[in-house]
Amino acid sequence: MRRLVLLLAVLVLASGCARTTVEGSPVAQKPLDVTSPFDQEGSTDPSTDPGTDPSTDPSESTEPGTAPIDGEITPVCAKLKWTDLPYPGAKAETPPTQINYDSTFEESCRWTTKVDDVEVGVSLRYREAKQITIERTTGEWNVKDHKVMYLDRSDEPDVDKSCVVALPYAGGGLGIIVIDSSGKFGTVCDQARKVAEVMIDRETA
Repeated sequence: MRRLVLLLAVLVLASGCARTTVEGSPVAQKPLDVTSPFDQEGSTDPSTDPGTDPSTDPSESTEPGTAPIDGEITPVCAKLKWTDLPYPGAKAETPPTQINYDSTFEESCRWTTKVDDVEVGVSLRYREAKQITIERTTGEWNVKDHKVMYLDRSDEPDVDKSCVVALPYAGGGLGIIVIDSSGKFGTVCDQARKVAEVMIDRETA
């Protein structure tokens, strides 16, 4: 009788453990992009900006060149190389992490990677025959006869530490966003200005 009681107790305990579940759901990885502050030609709804959609974010794979690429690299995007950026571990010929992710521009591309578990990256957007504007600006630079408008978002609590740049480029407009909260490569706007300088140097190349 004692064996039967003991056996029943073991069975009840085992079945109780088998039904134990952990409540909750997976947490989506935060996309490495801020909501685009550029004018959105043909779209006024910010929810249509692919930069806000985690499904278009390449940060699920943060090693340079390992994320899927949508199409061939476009001419303006091809002017920037991984070795122009301060982030370690990539070769010049490694392609951007993602291409053609924002359909509101003729060209768009991202270079994203991880440094000490912190996501960092640069994105470019190019529009033909029309300049790109920023909804608000912090100031402007004169870089080799180009008027470069910028928005410093490094102290805004509701977005990733970032700097947004817009300038006239190749008969149209170029937008640059640098996102970096690592603190290892200088301020985000210093990084953004260096990217703008590289792109201006190669504008007619």
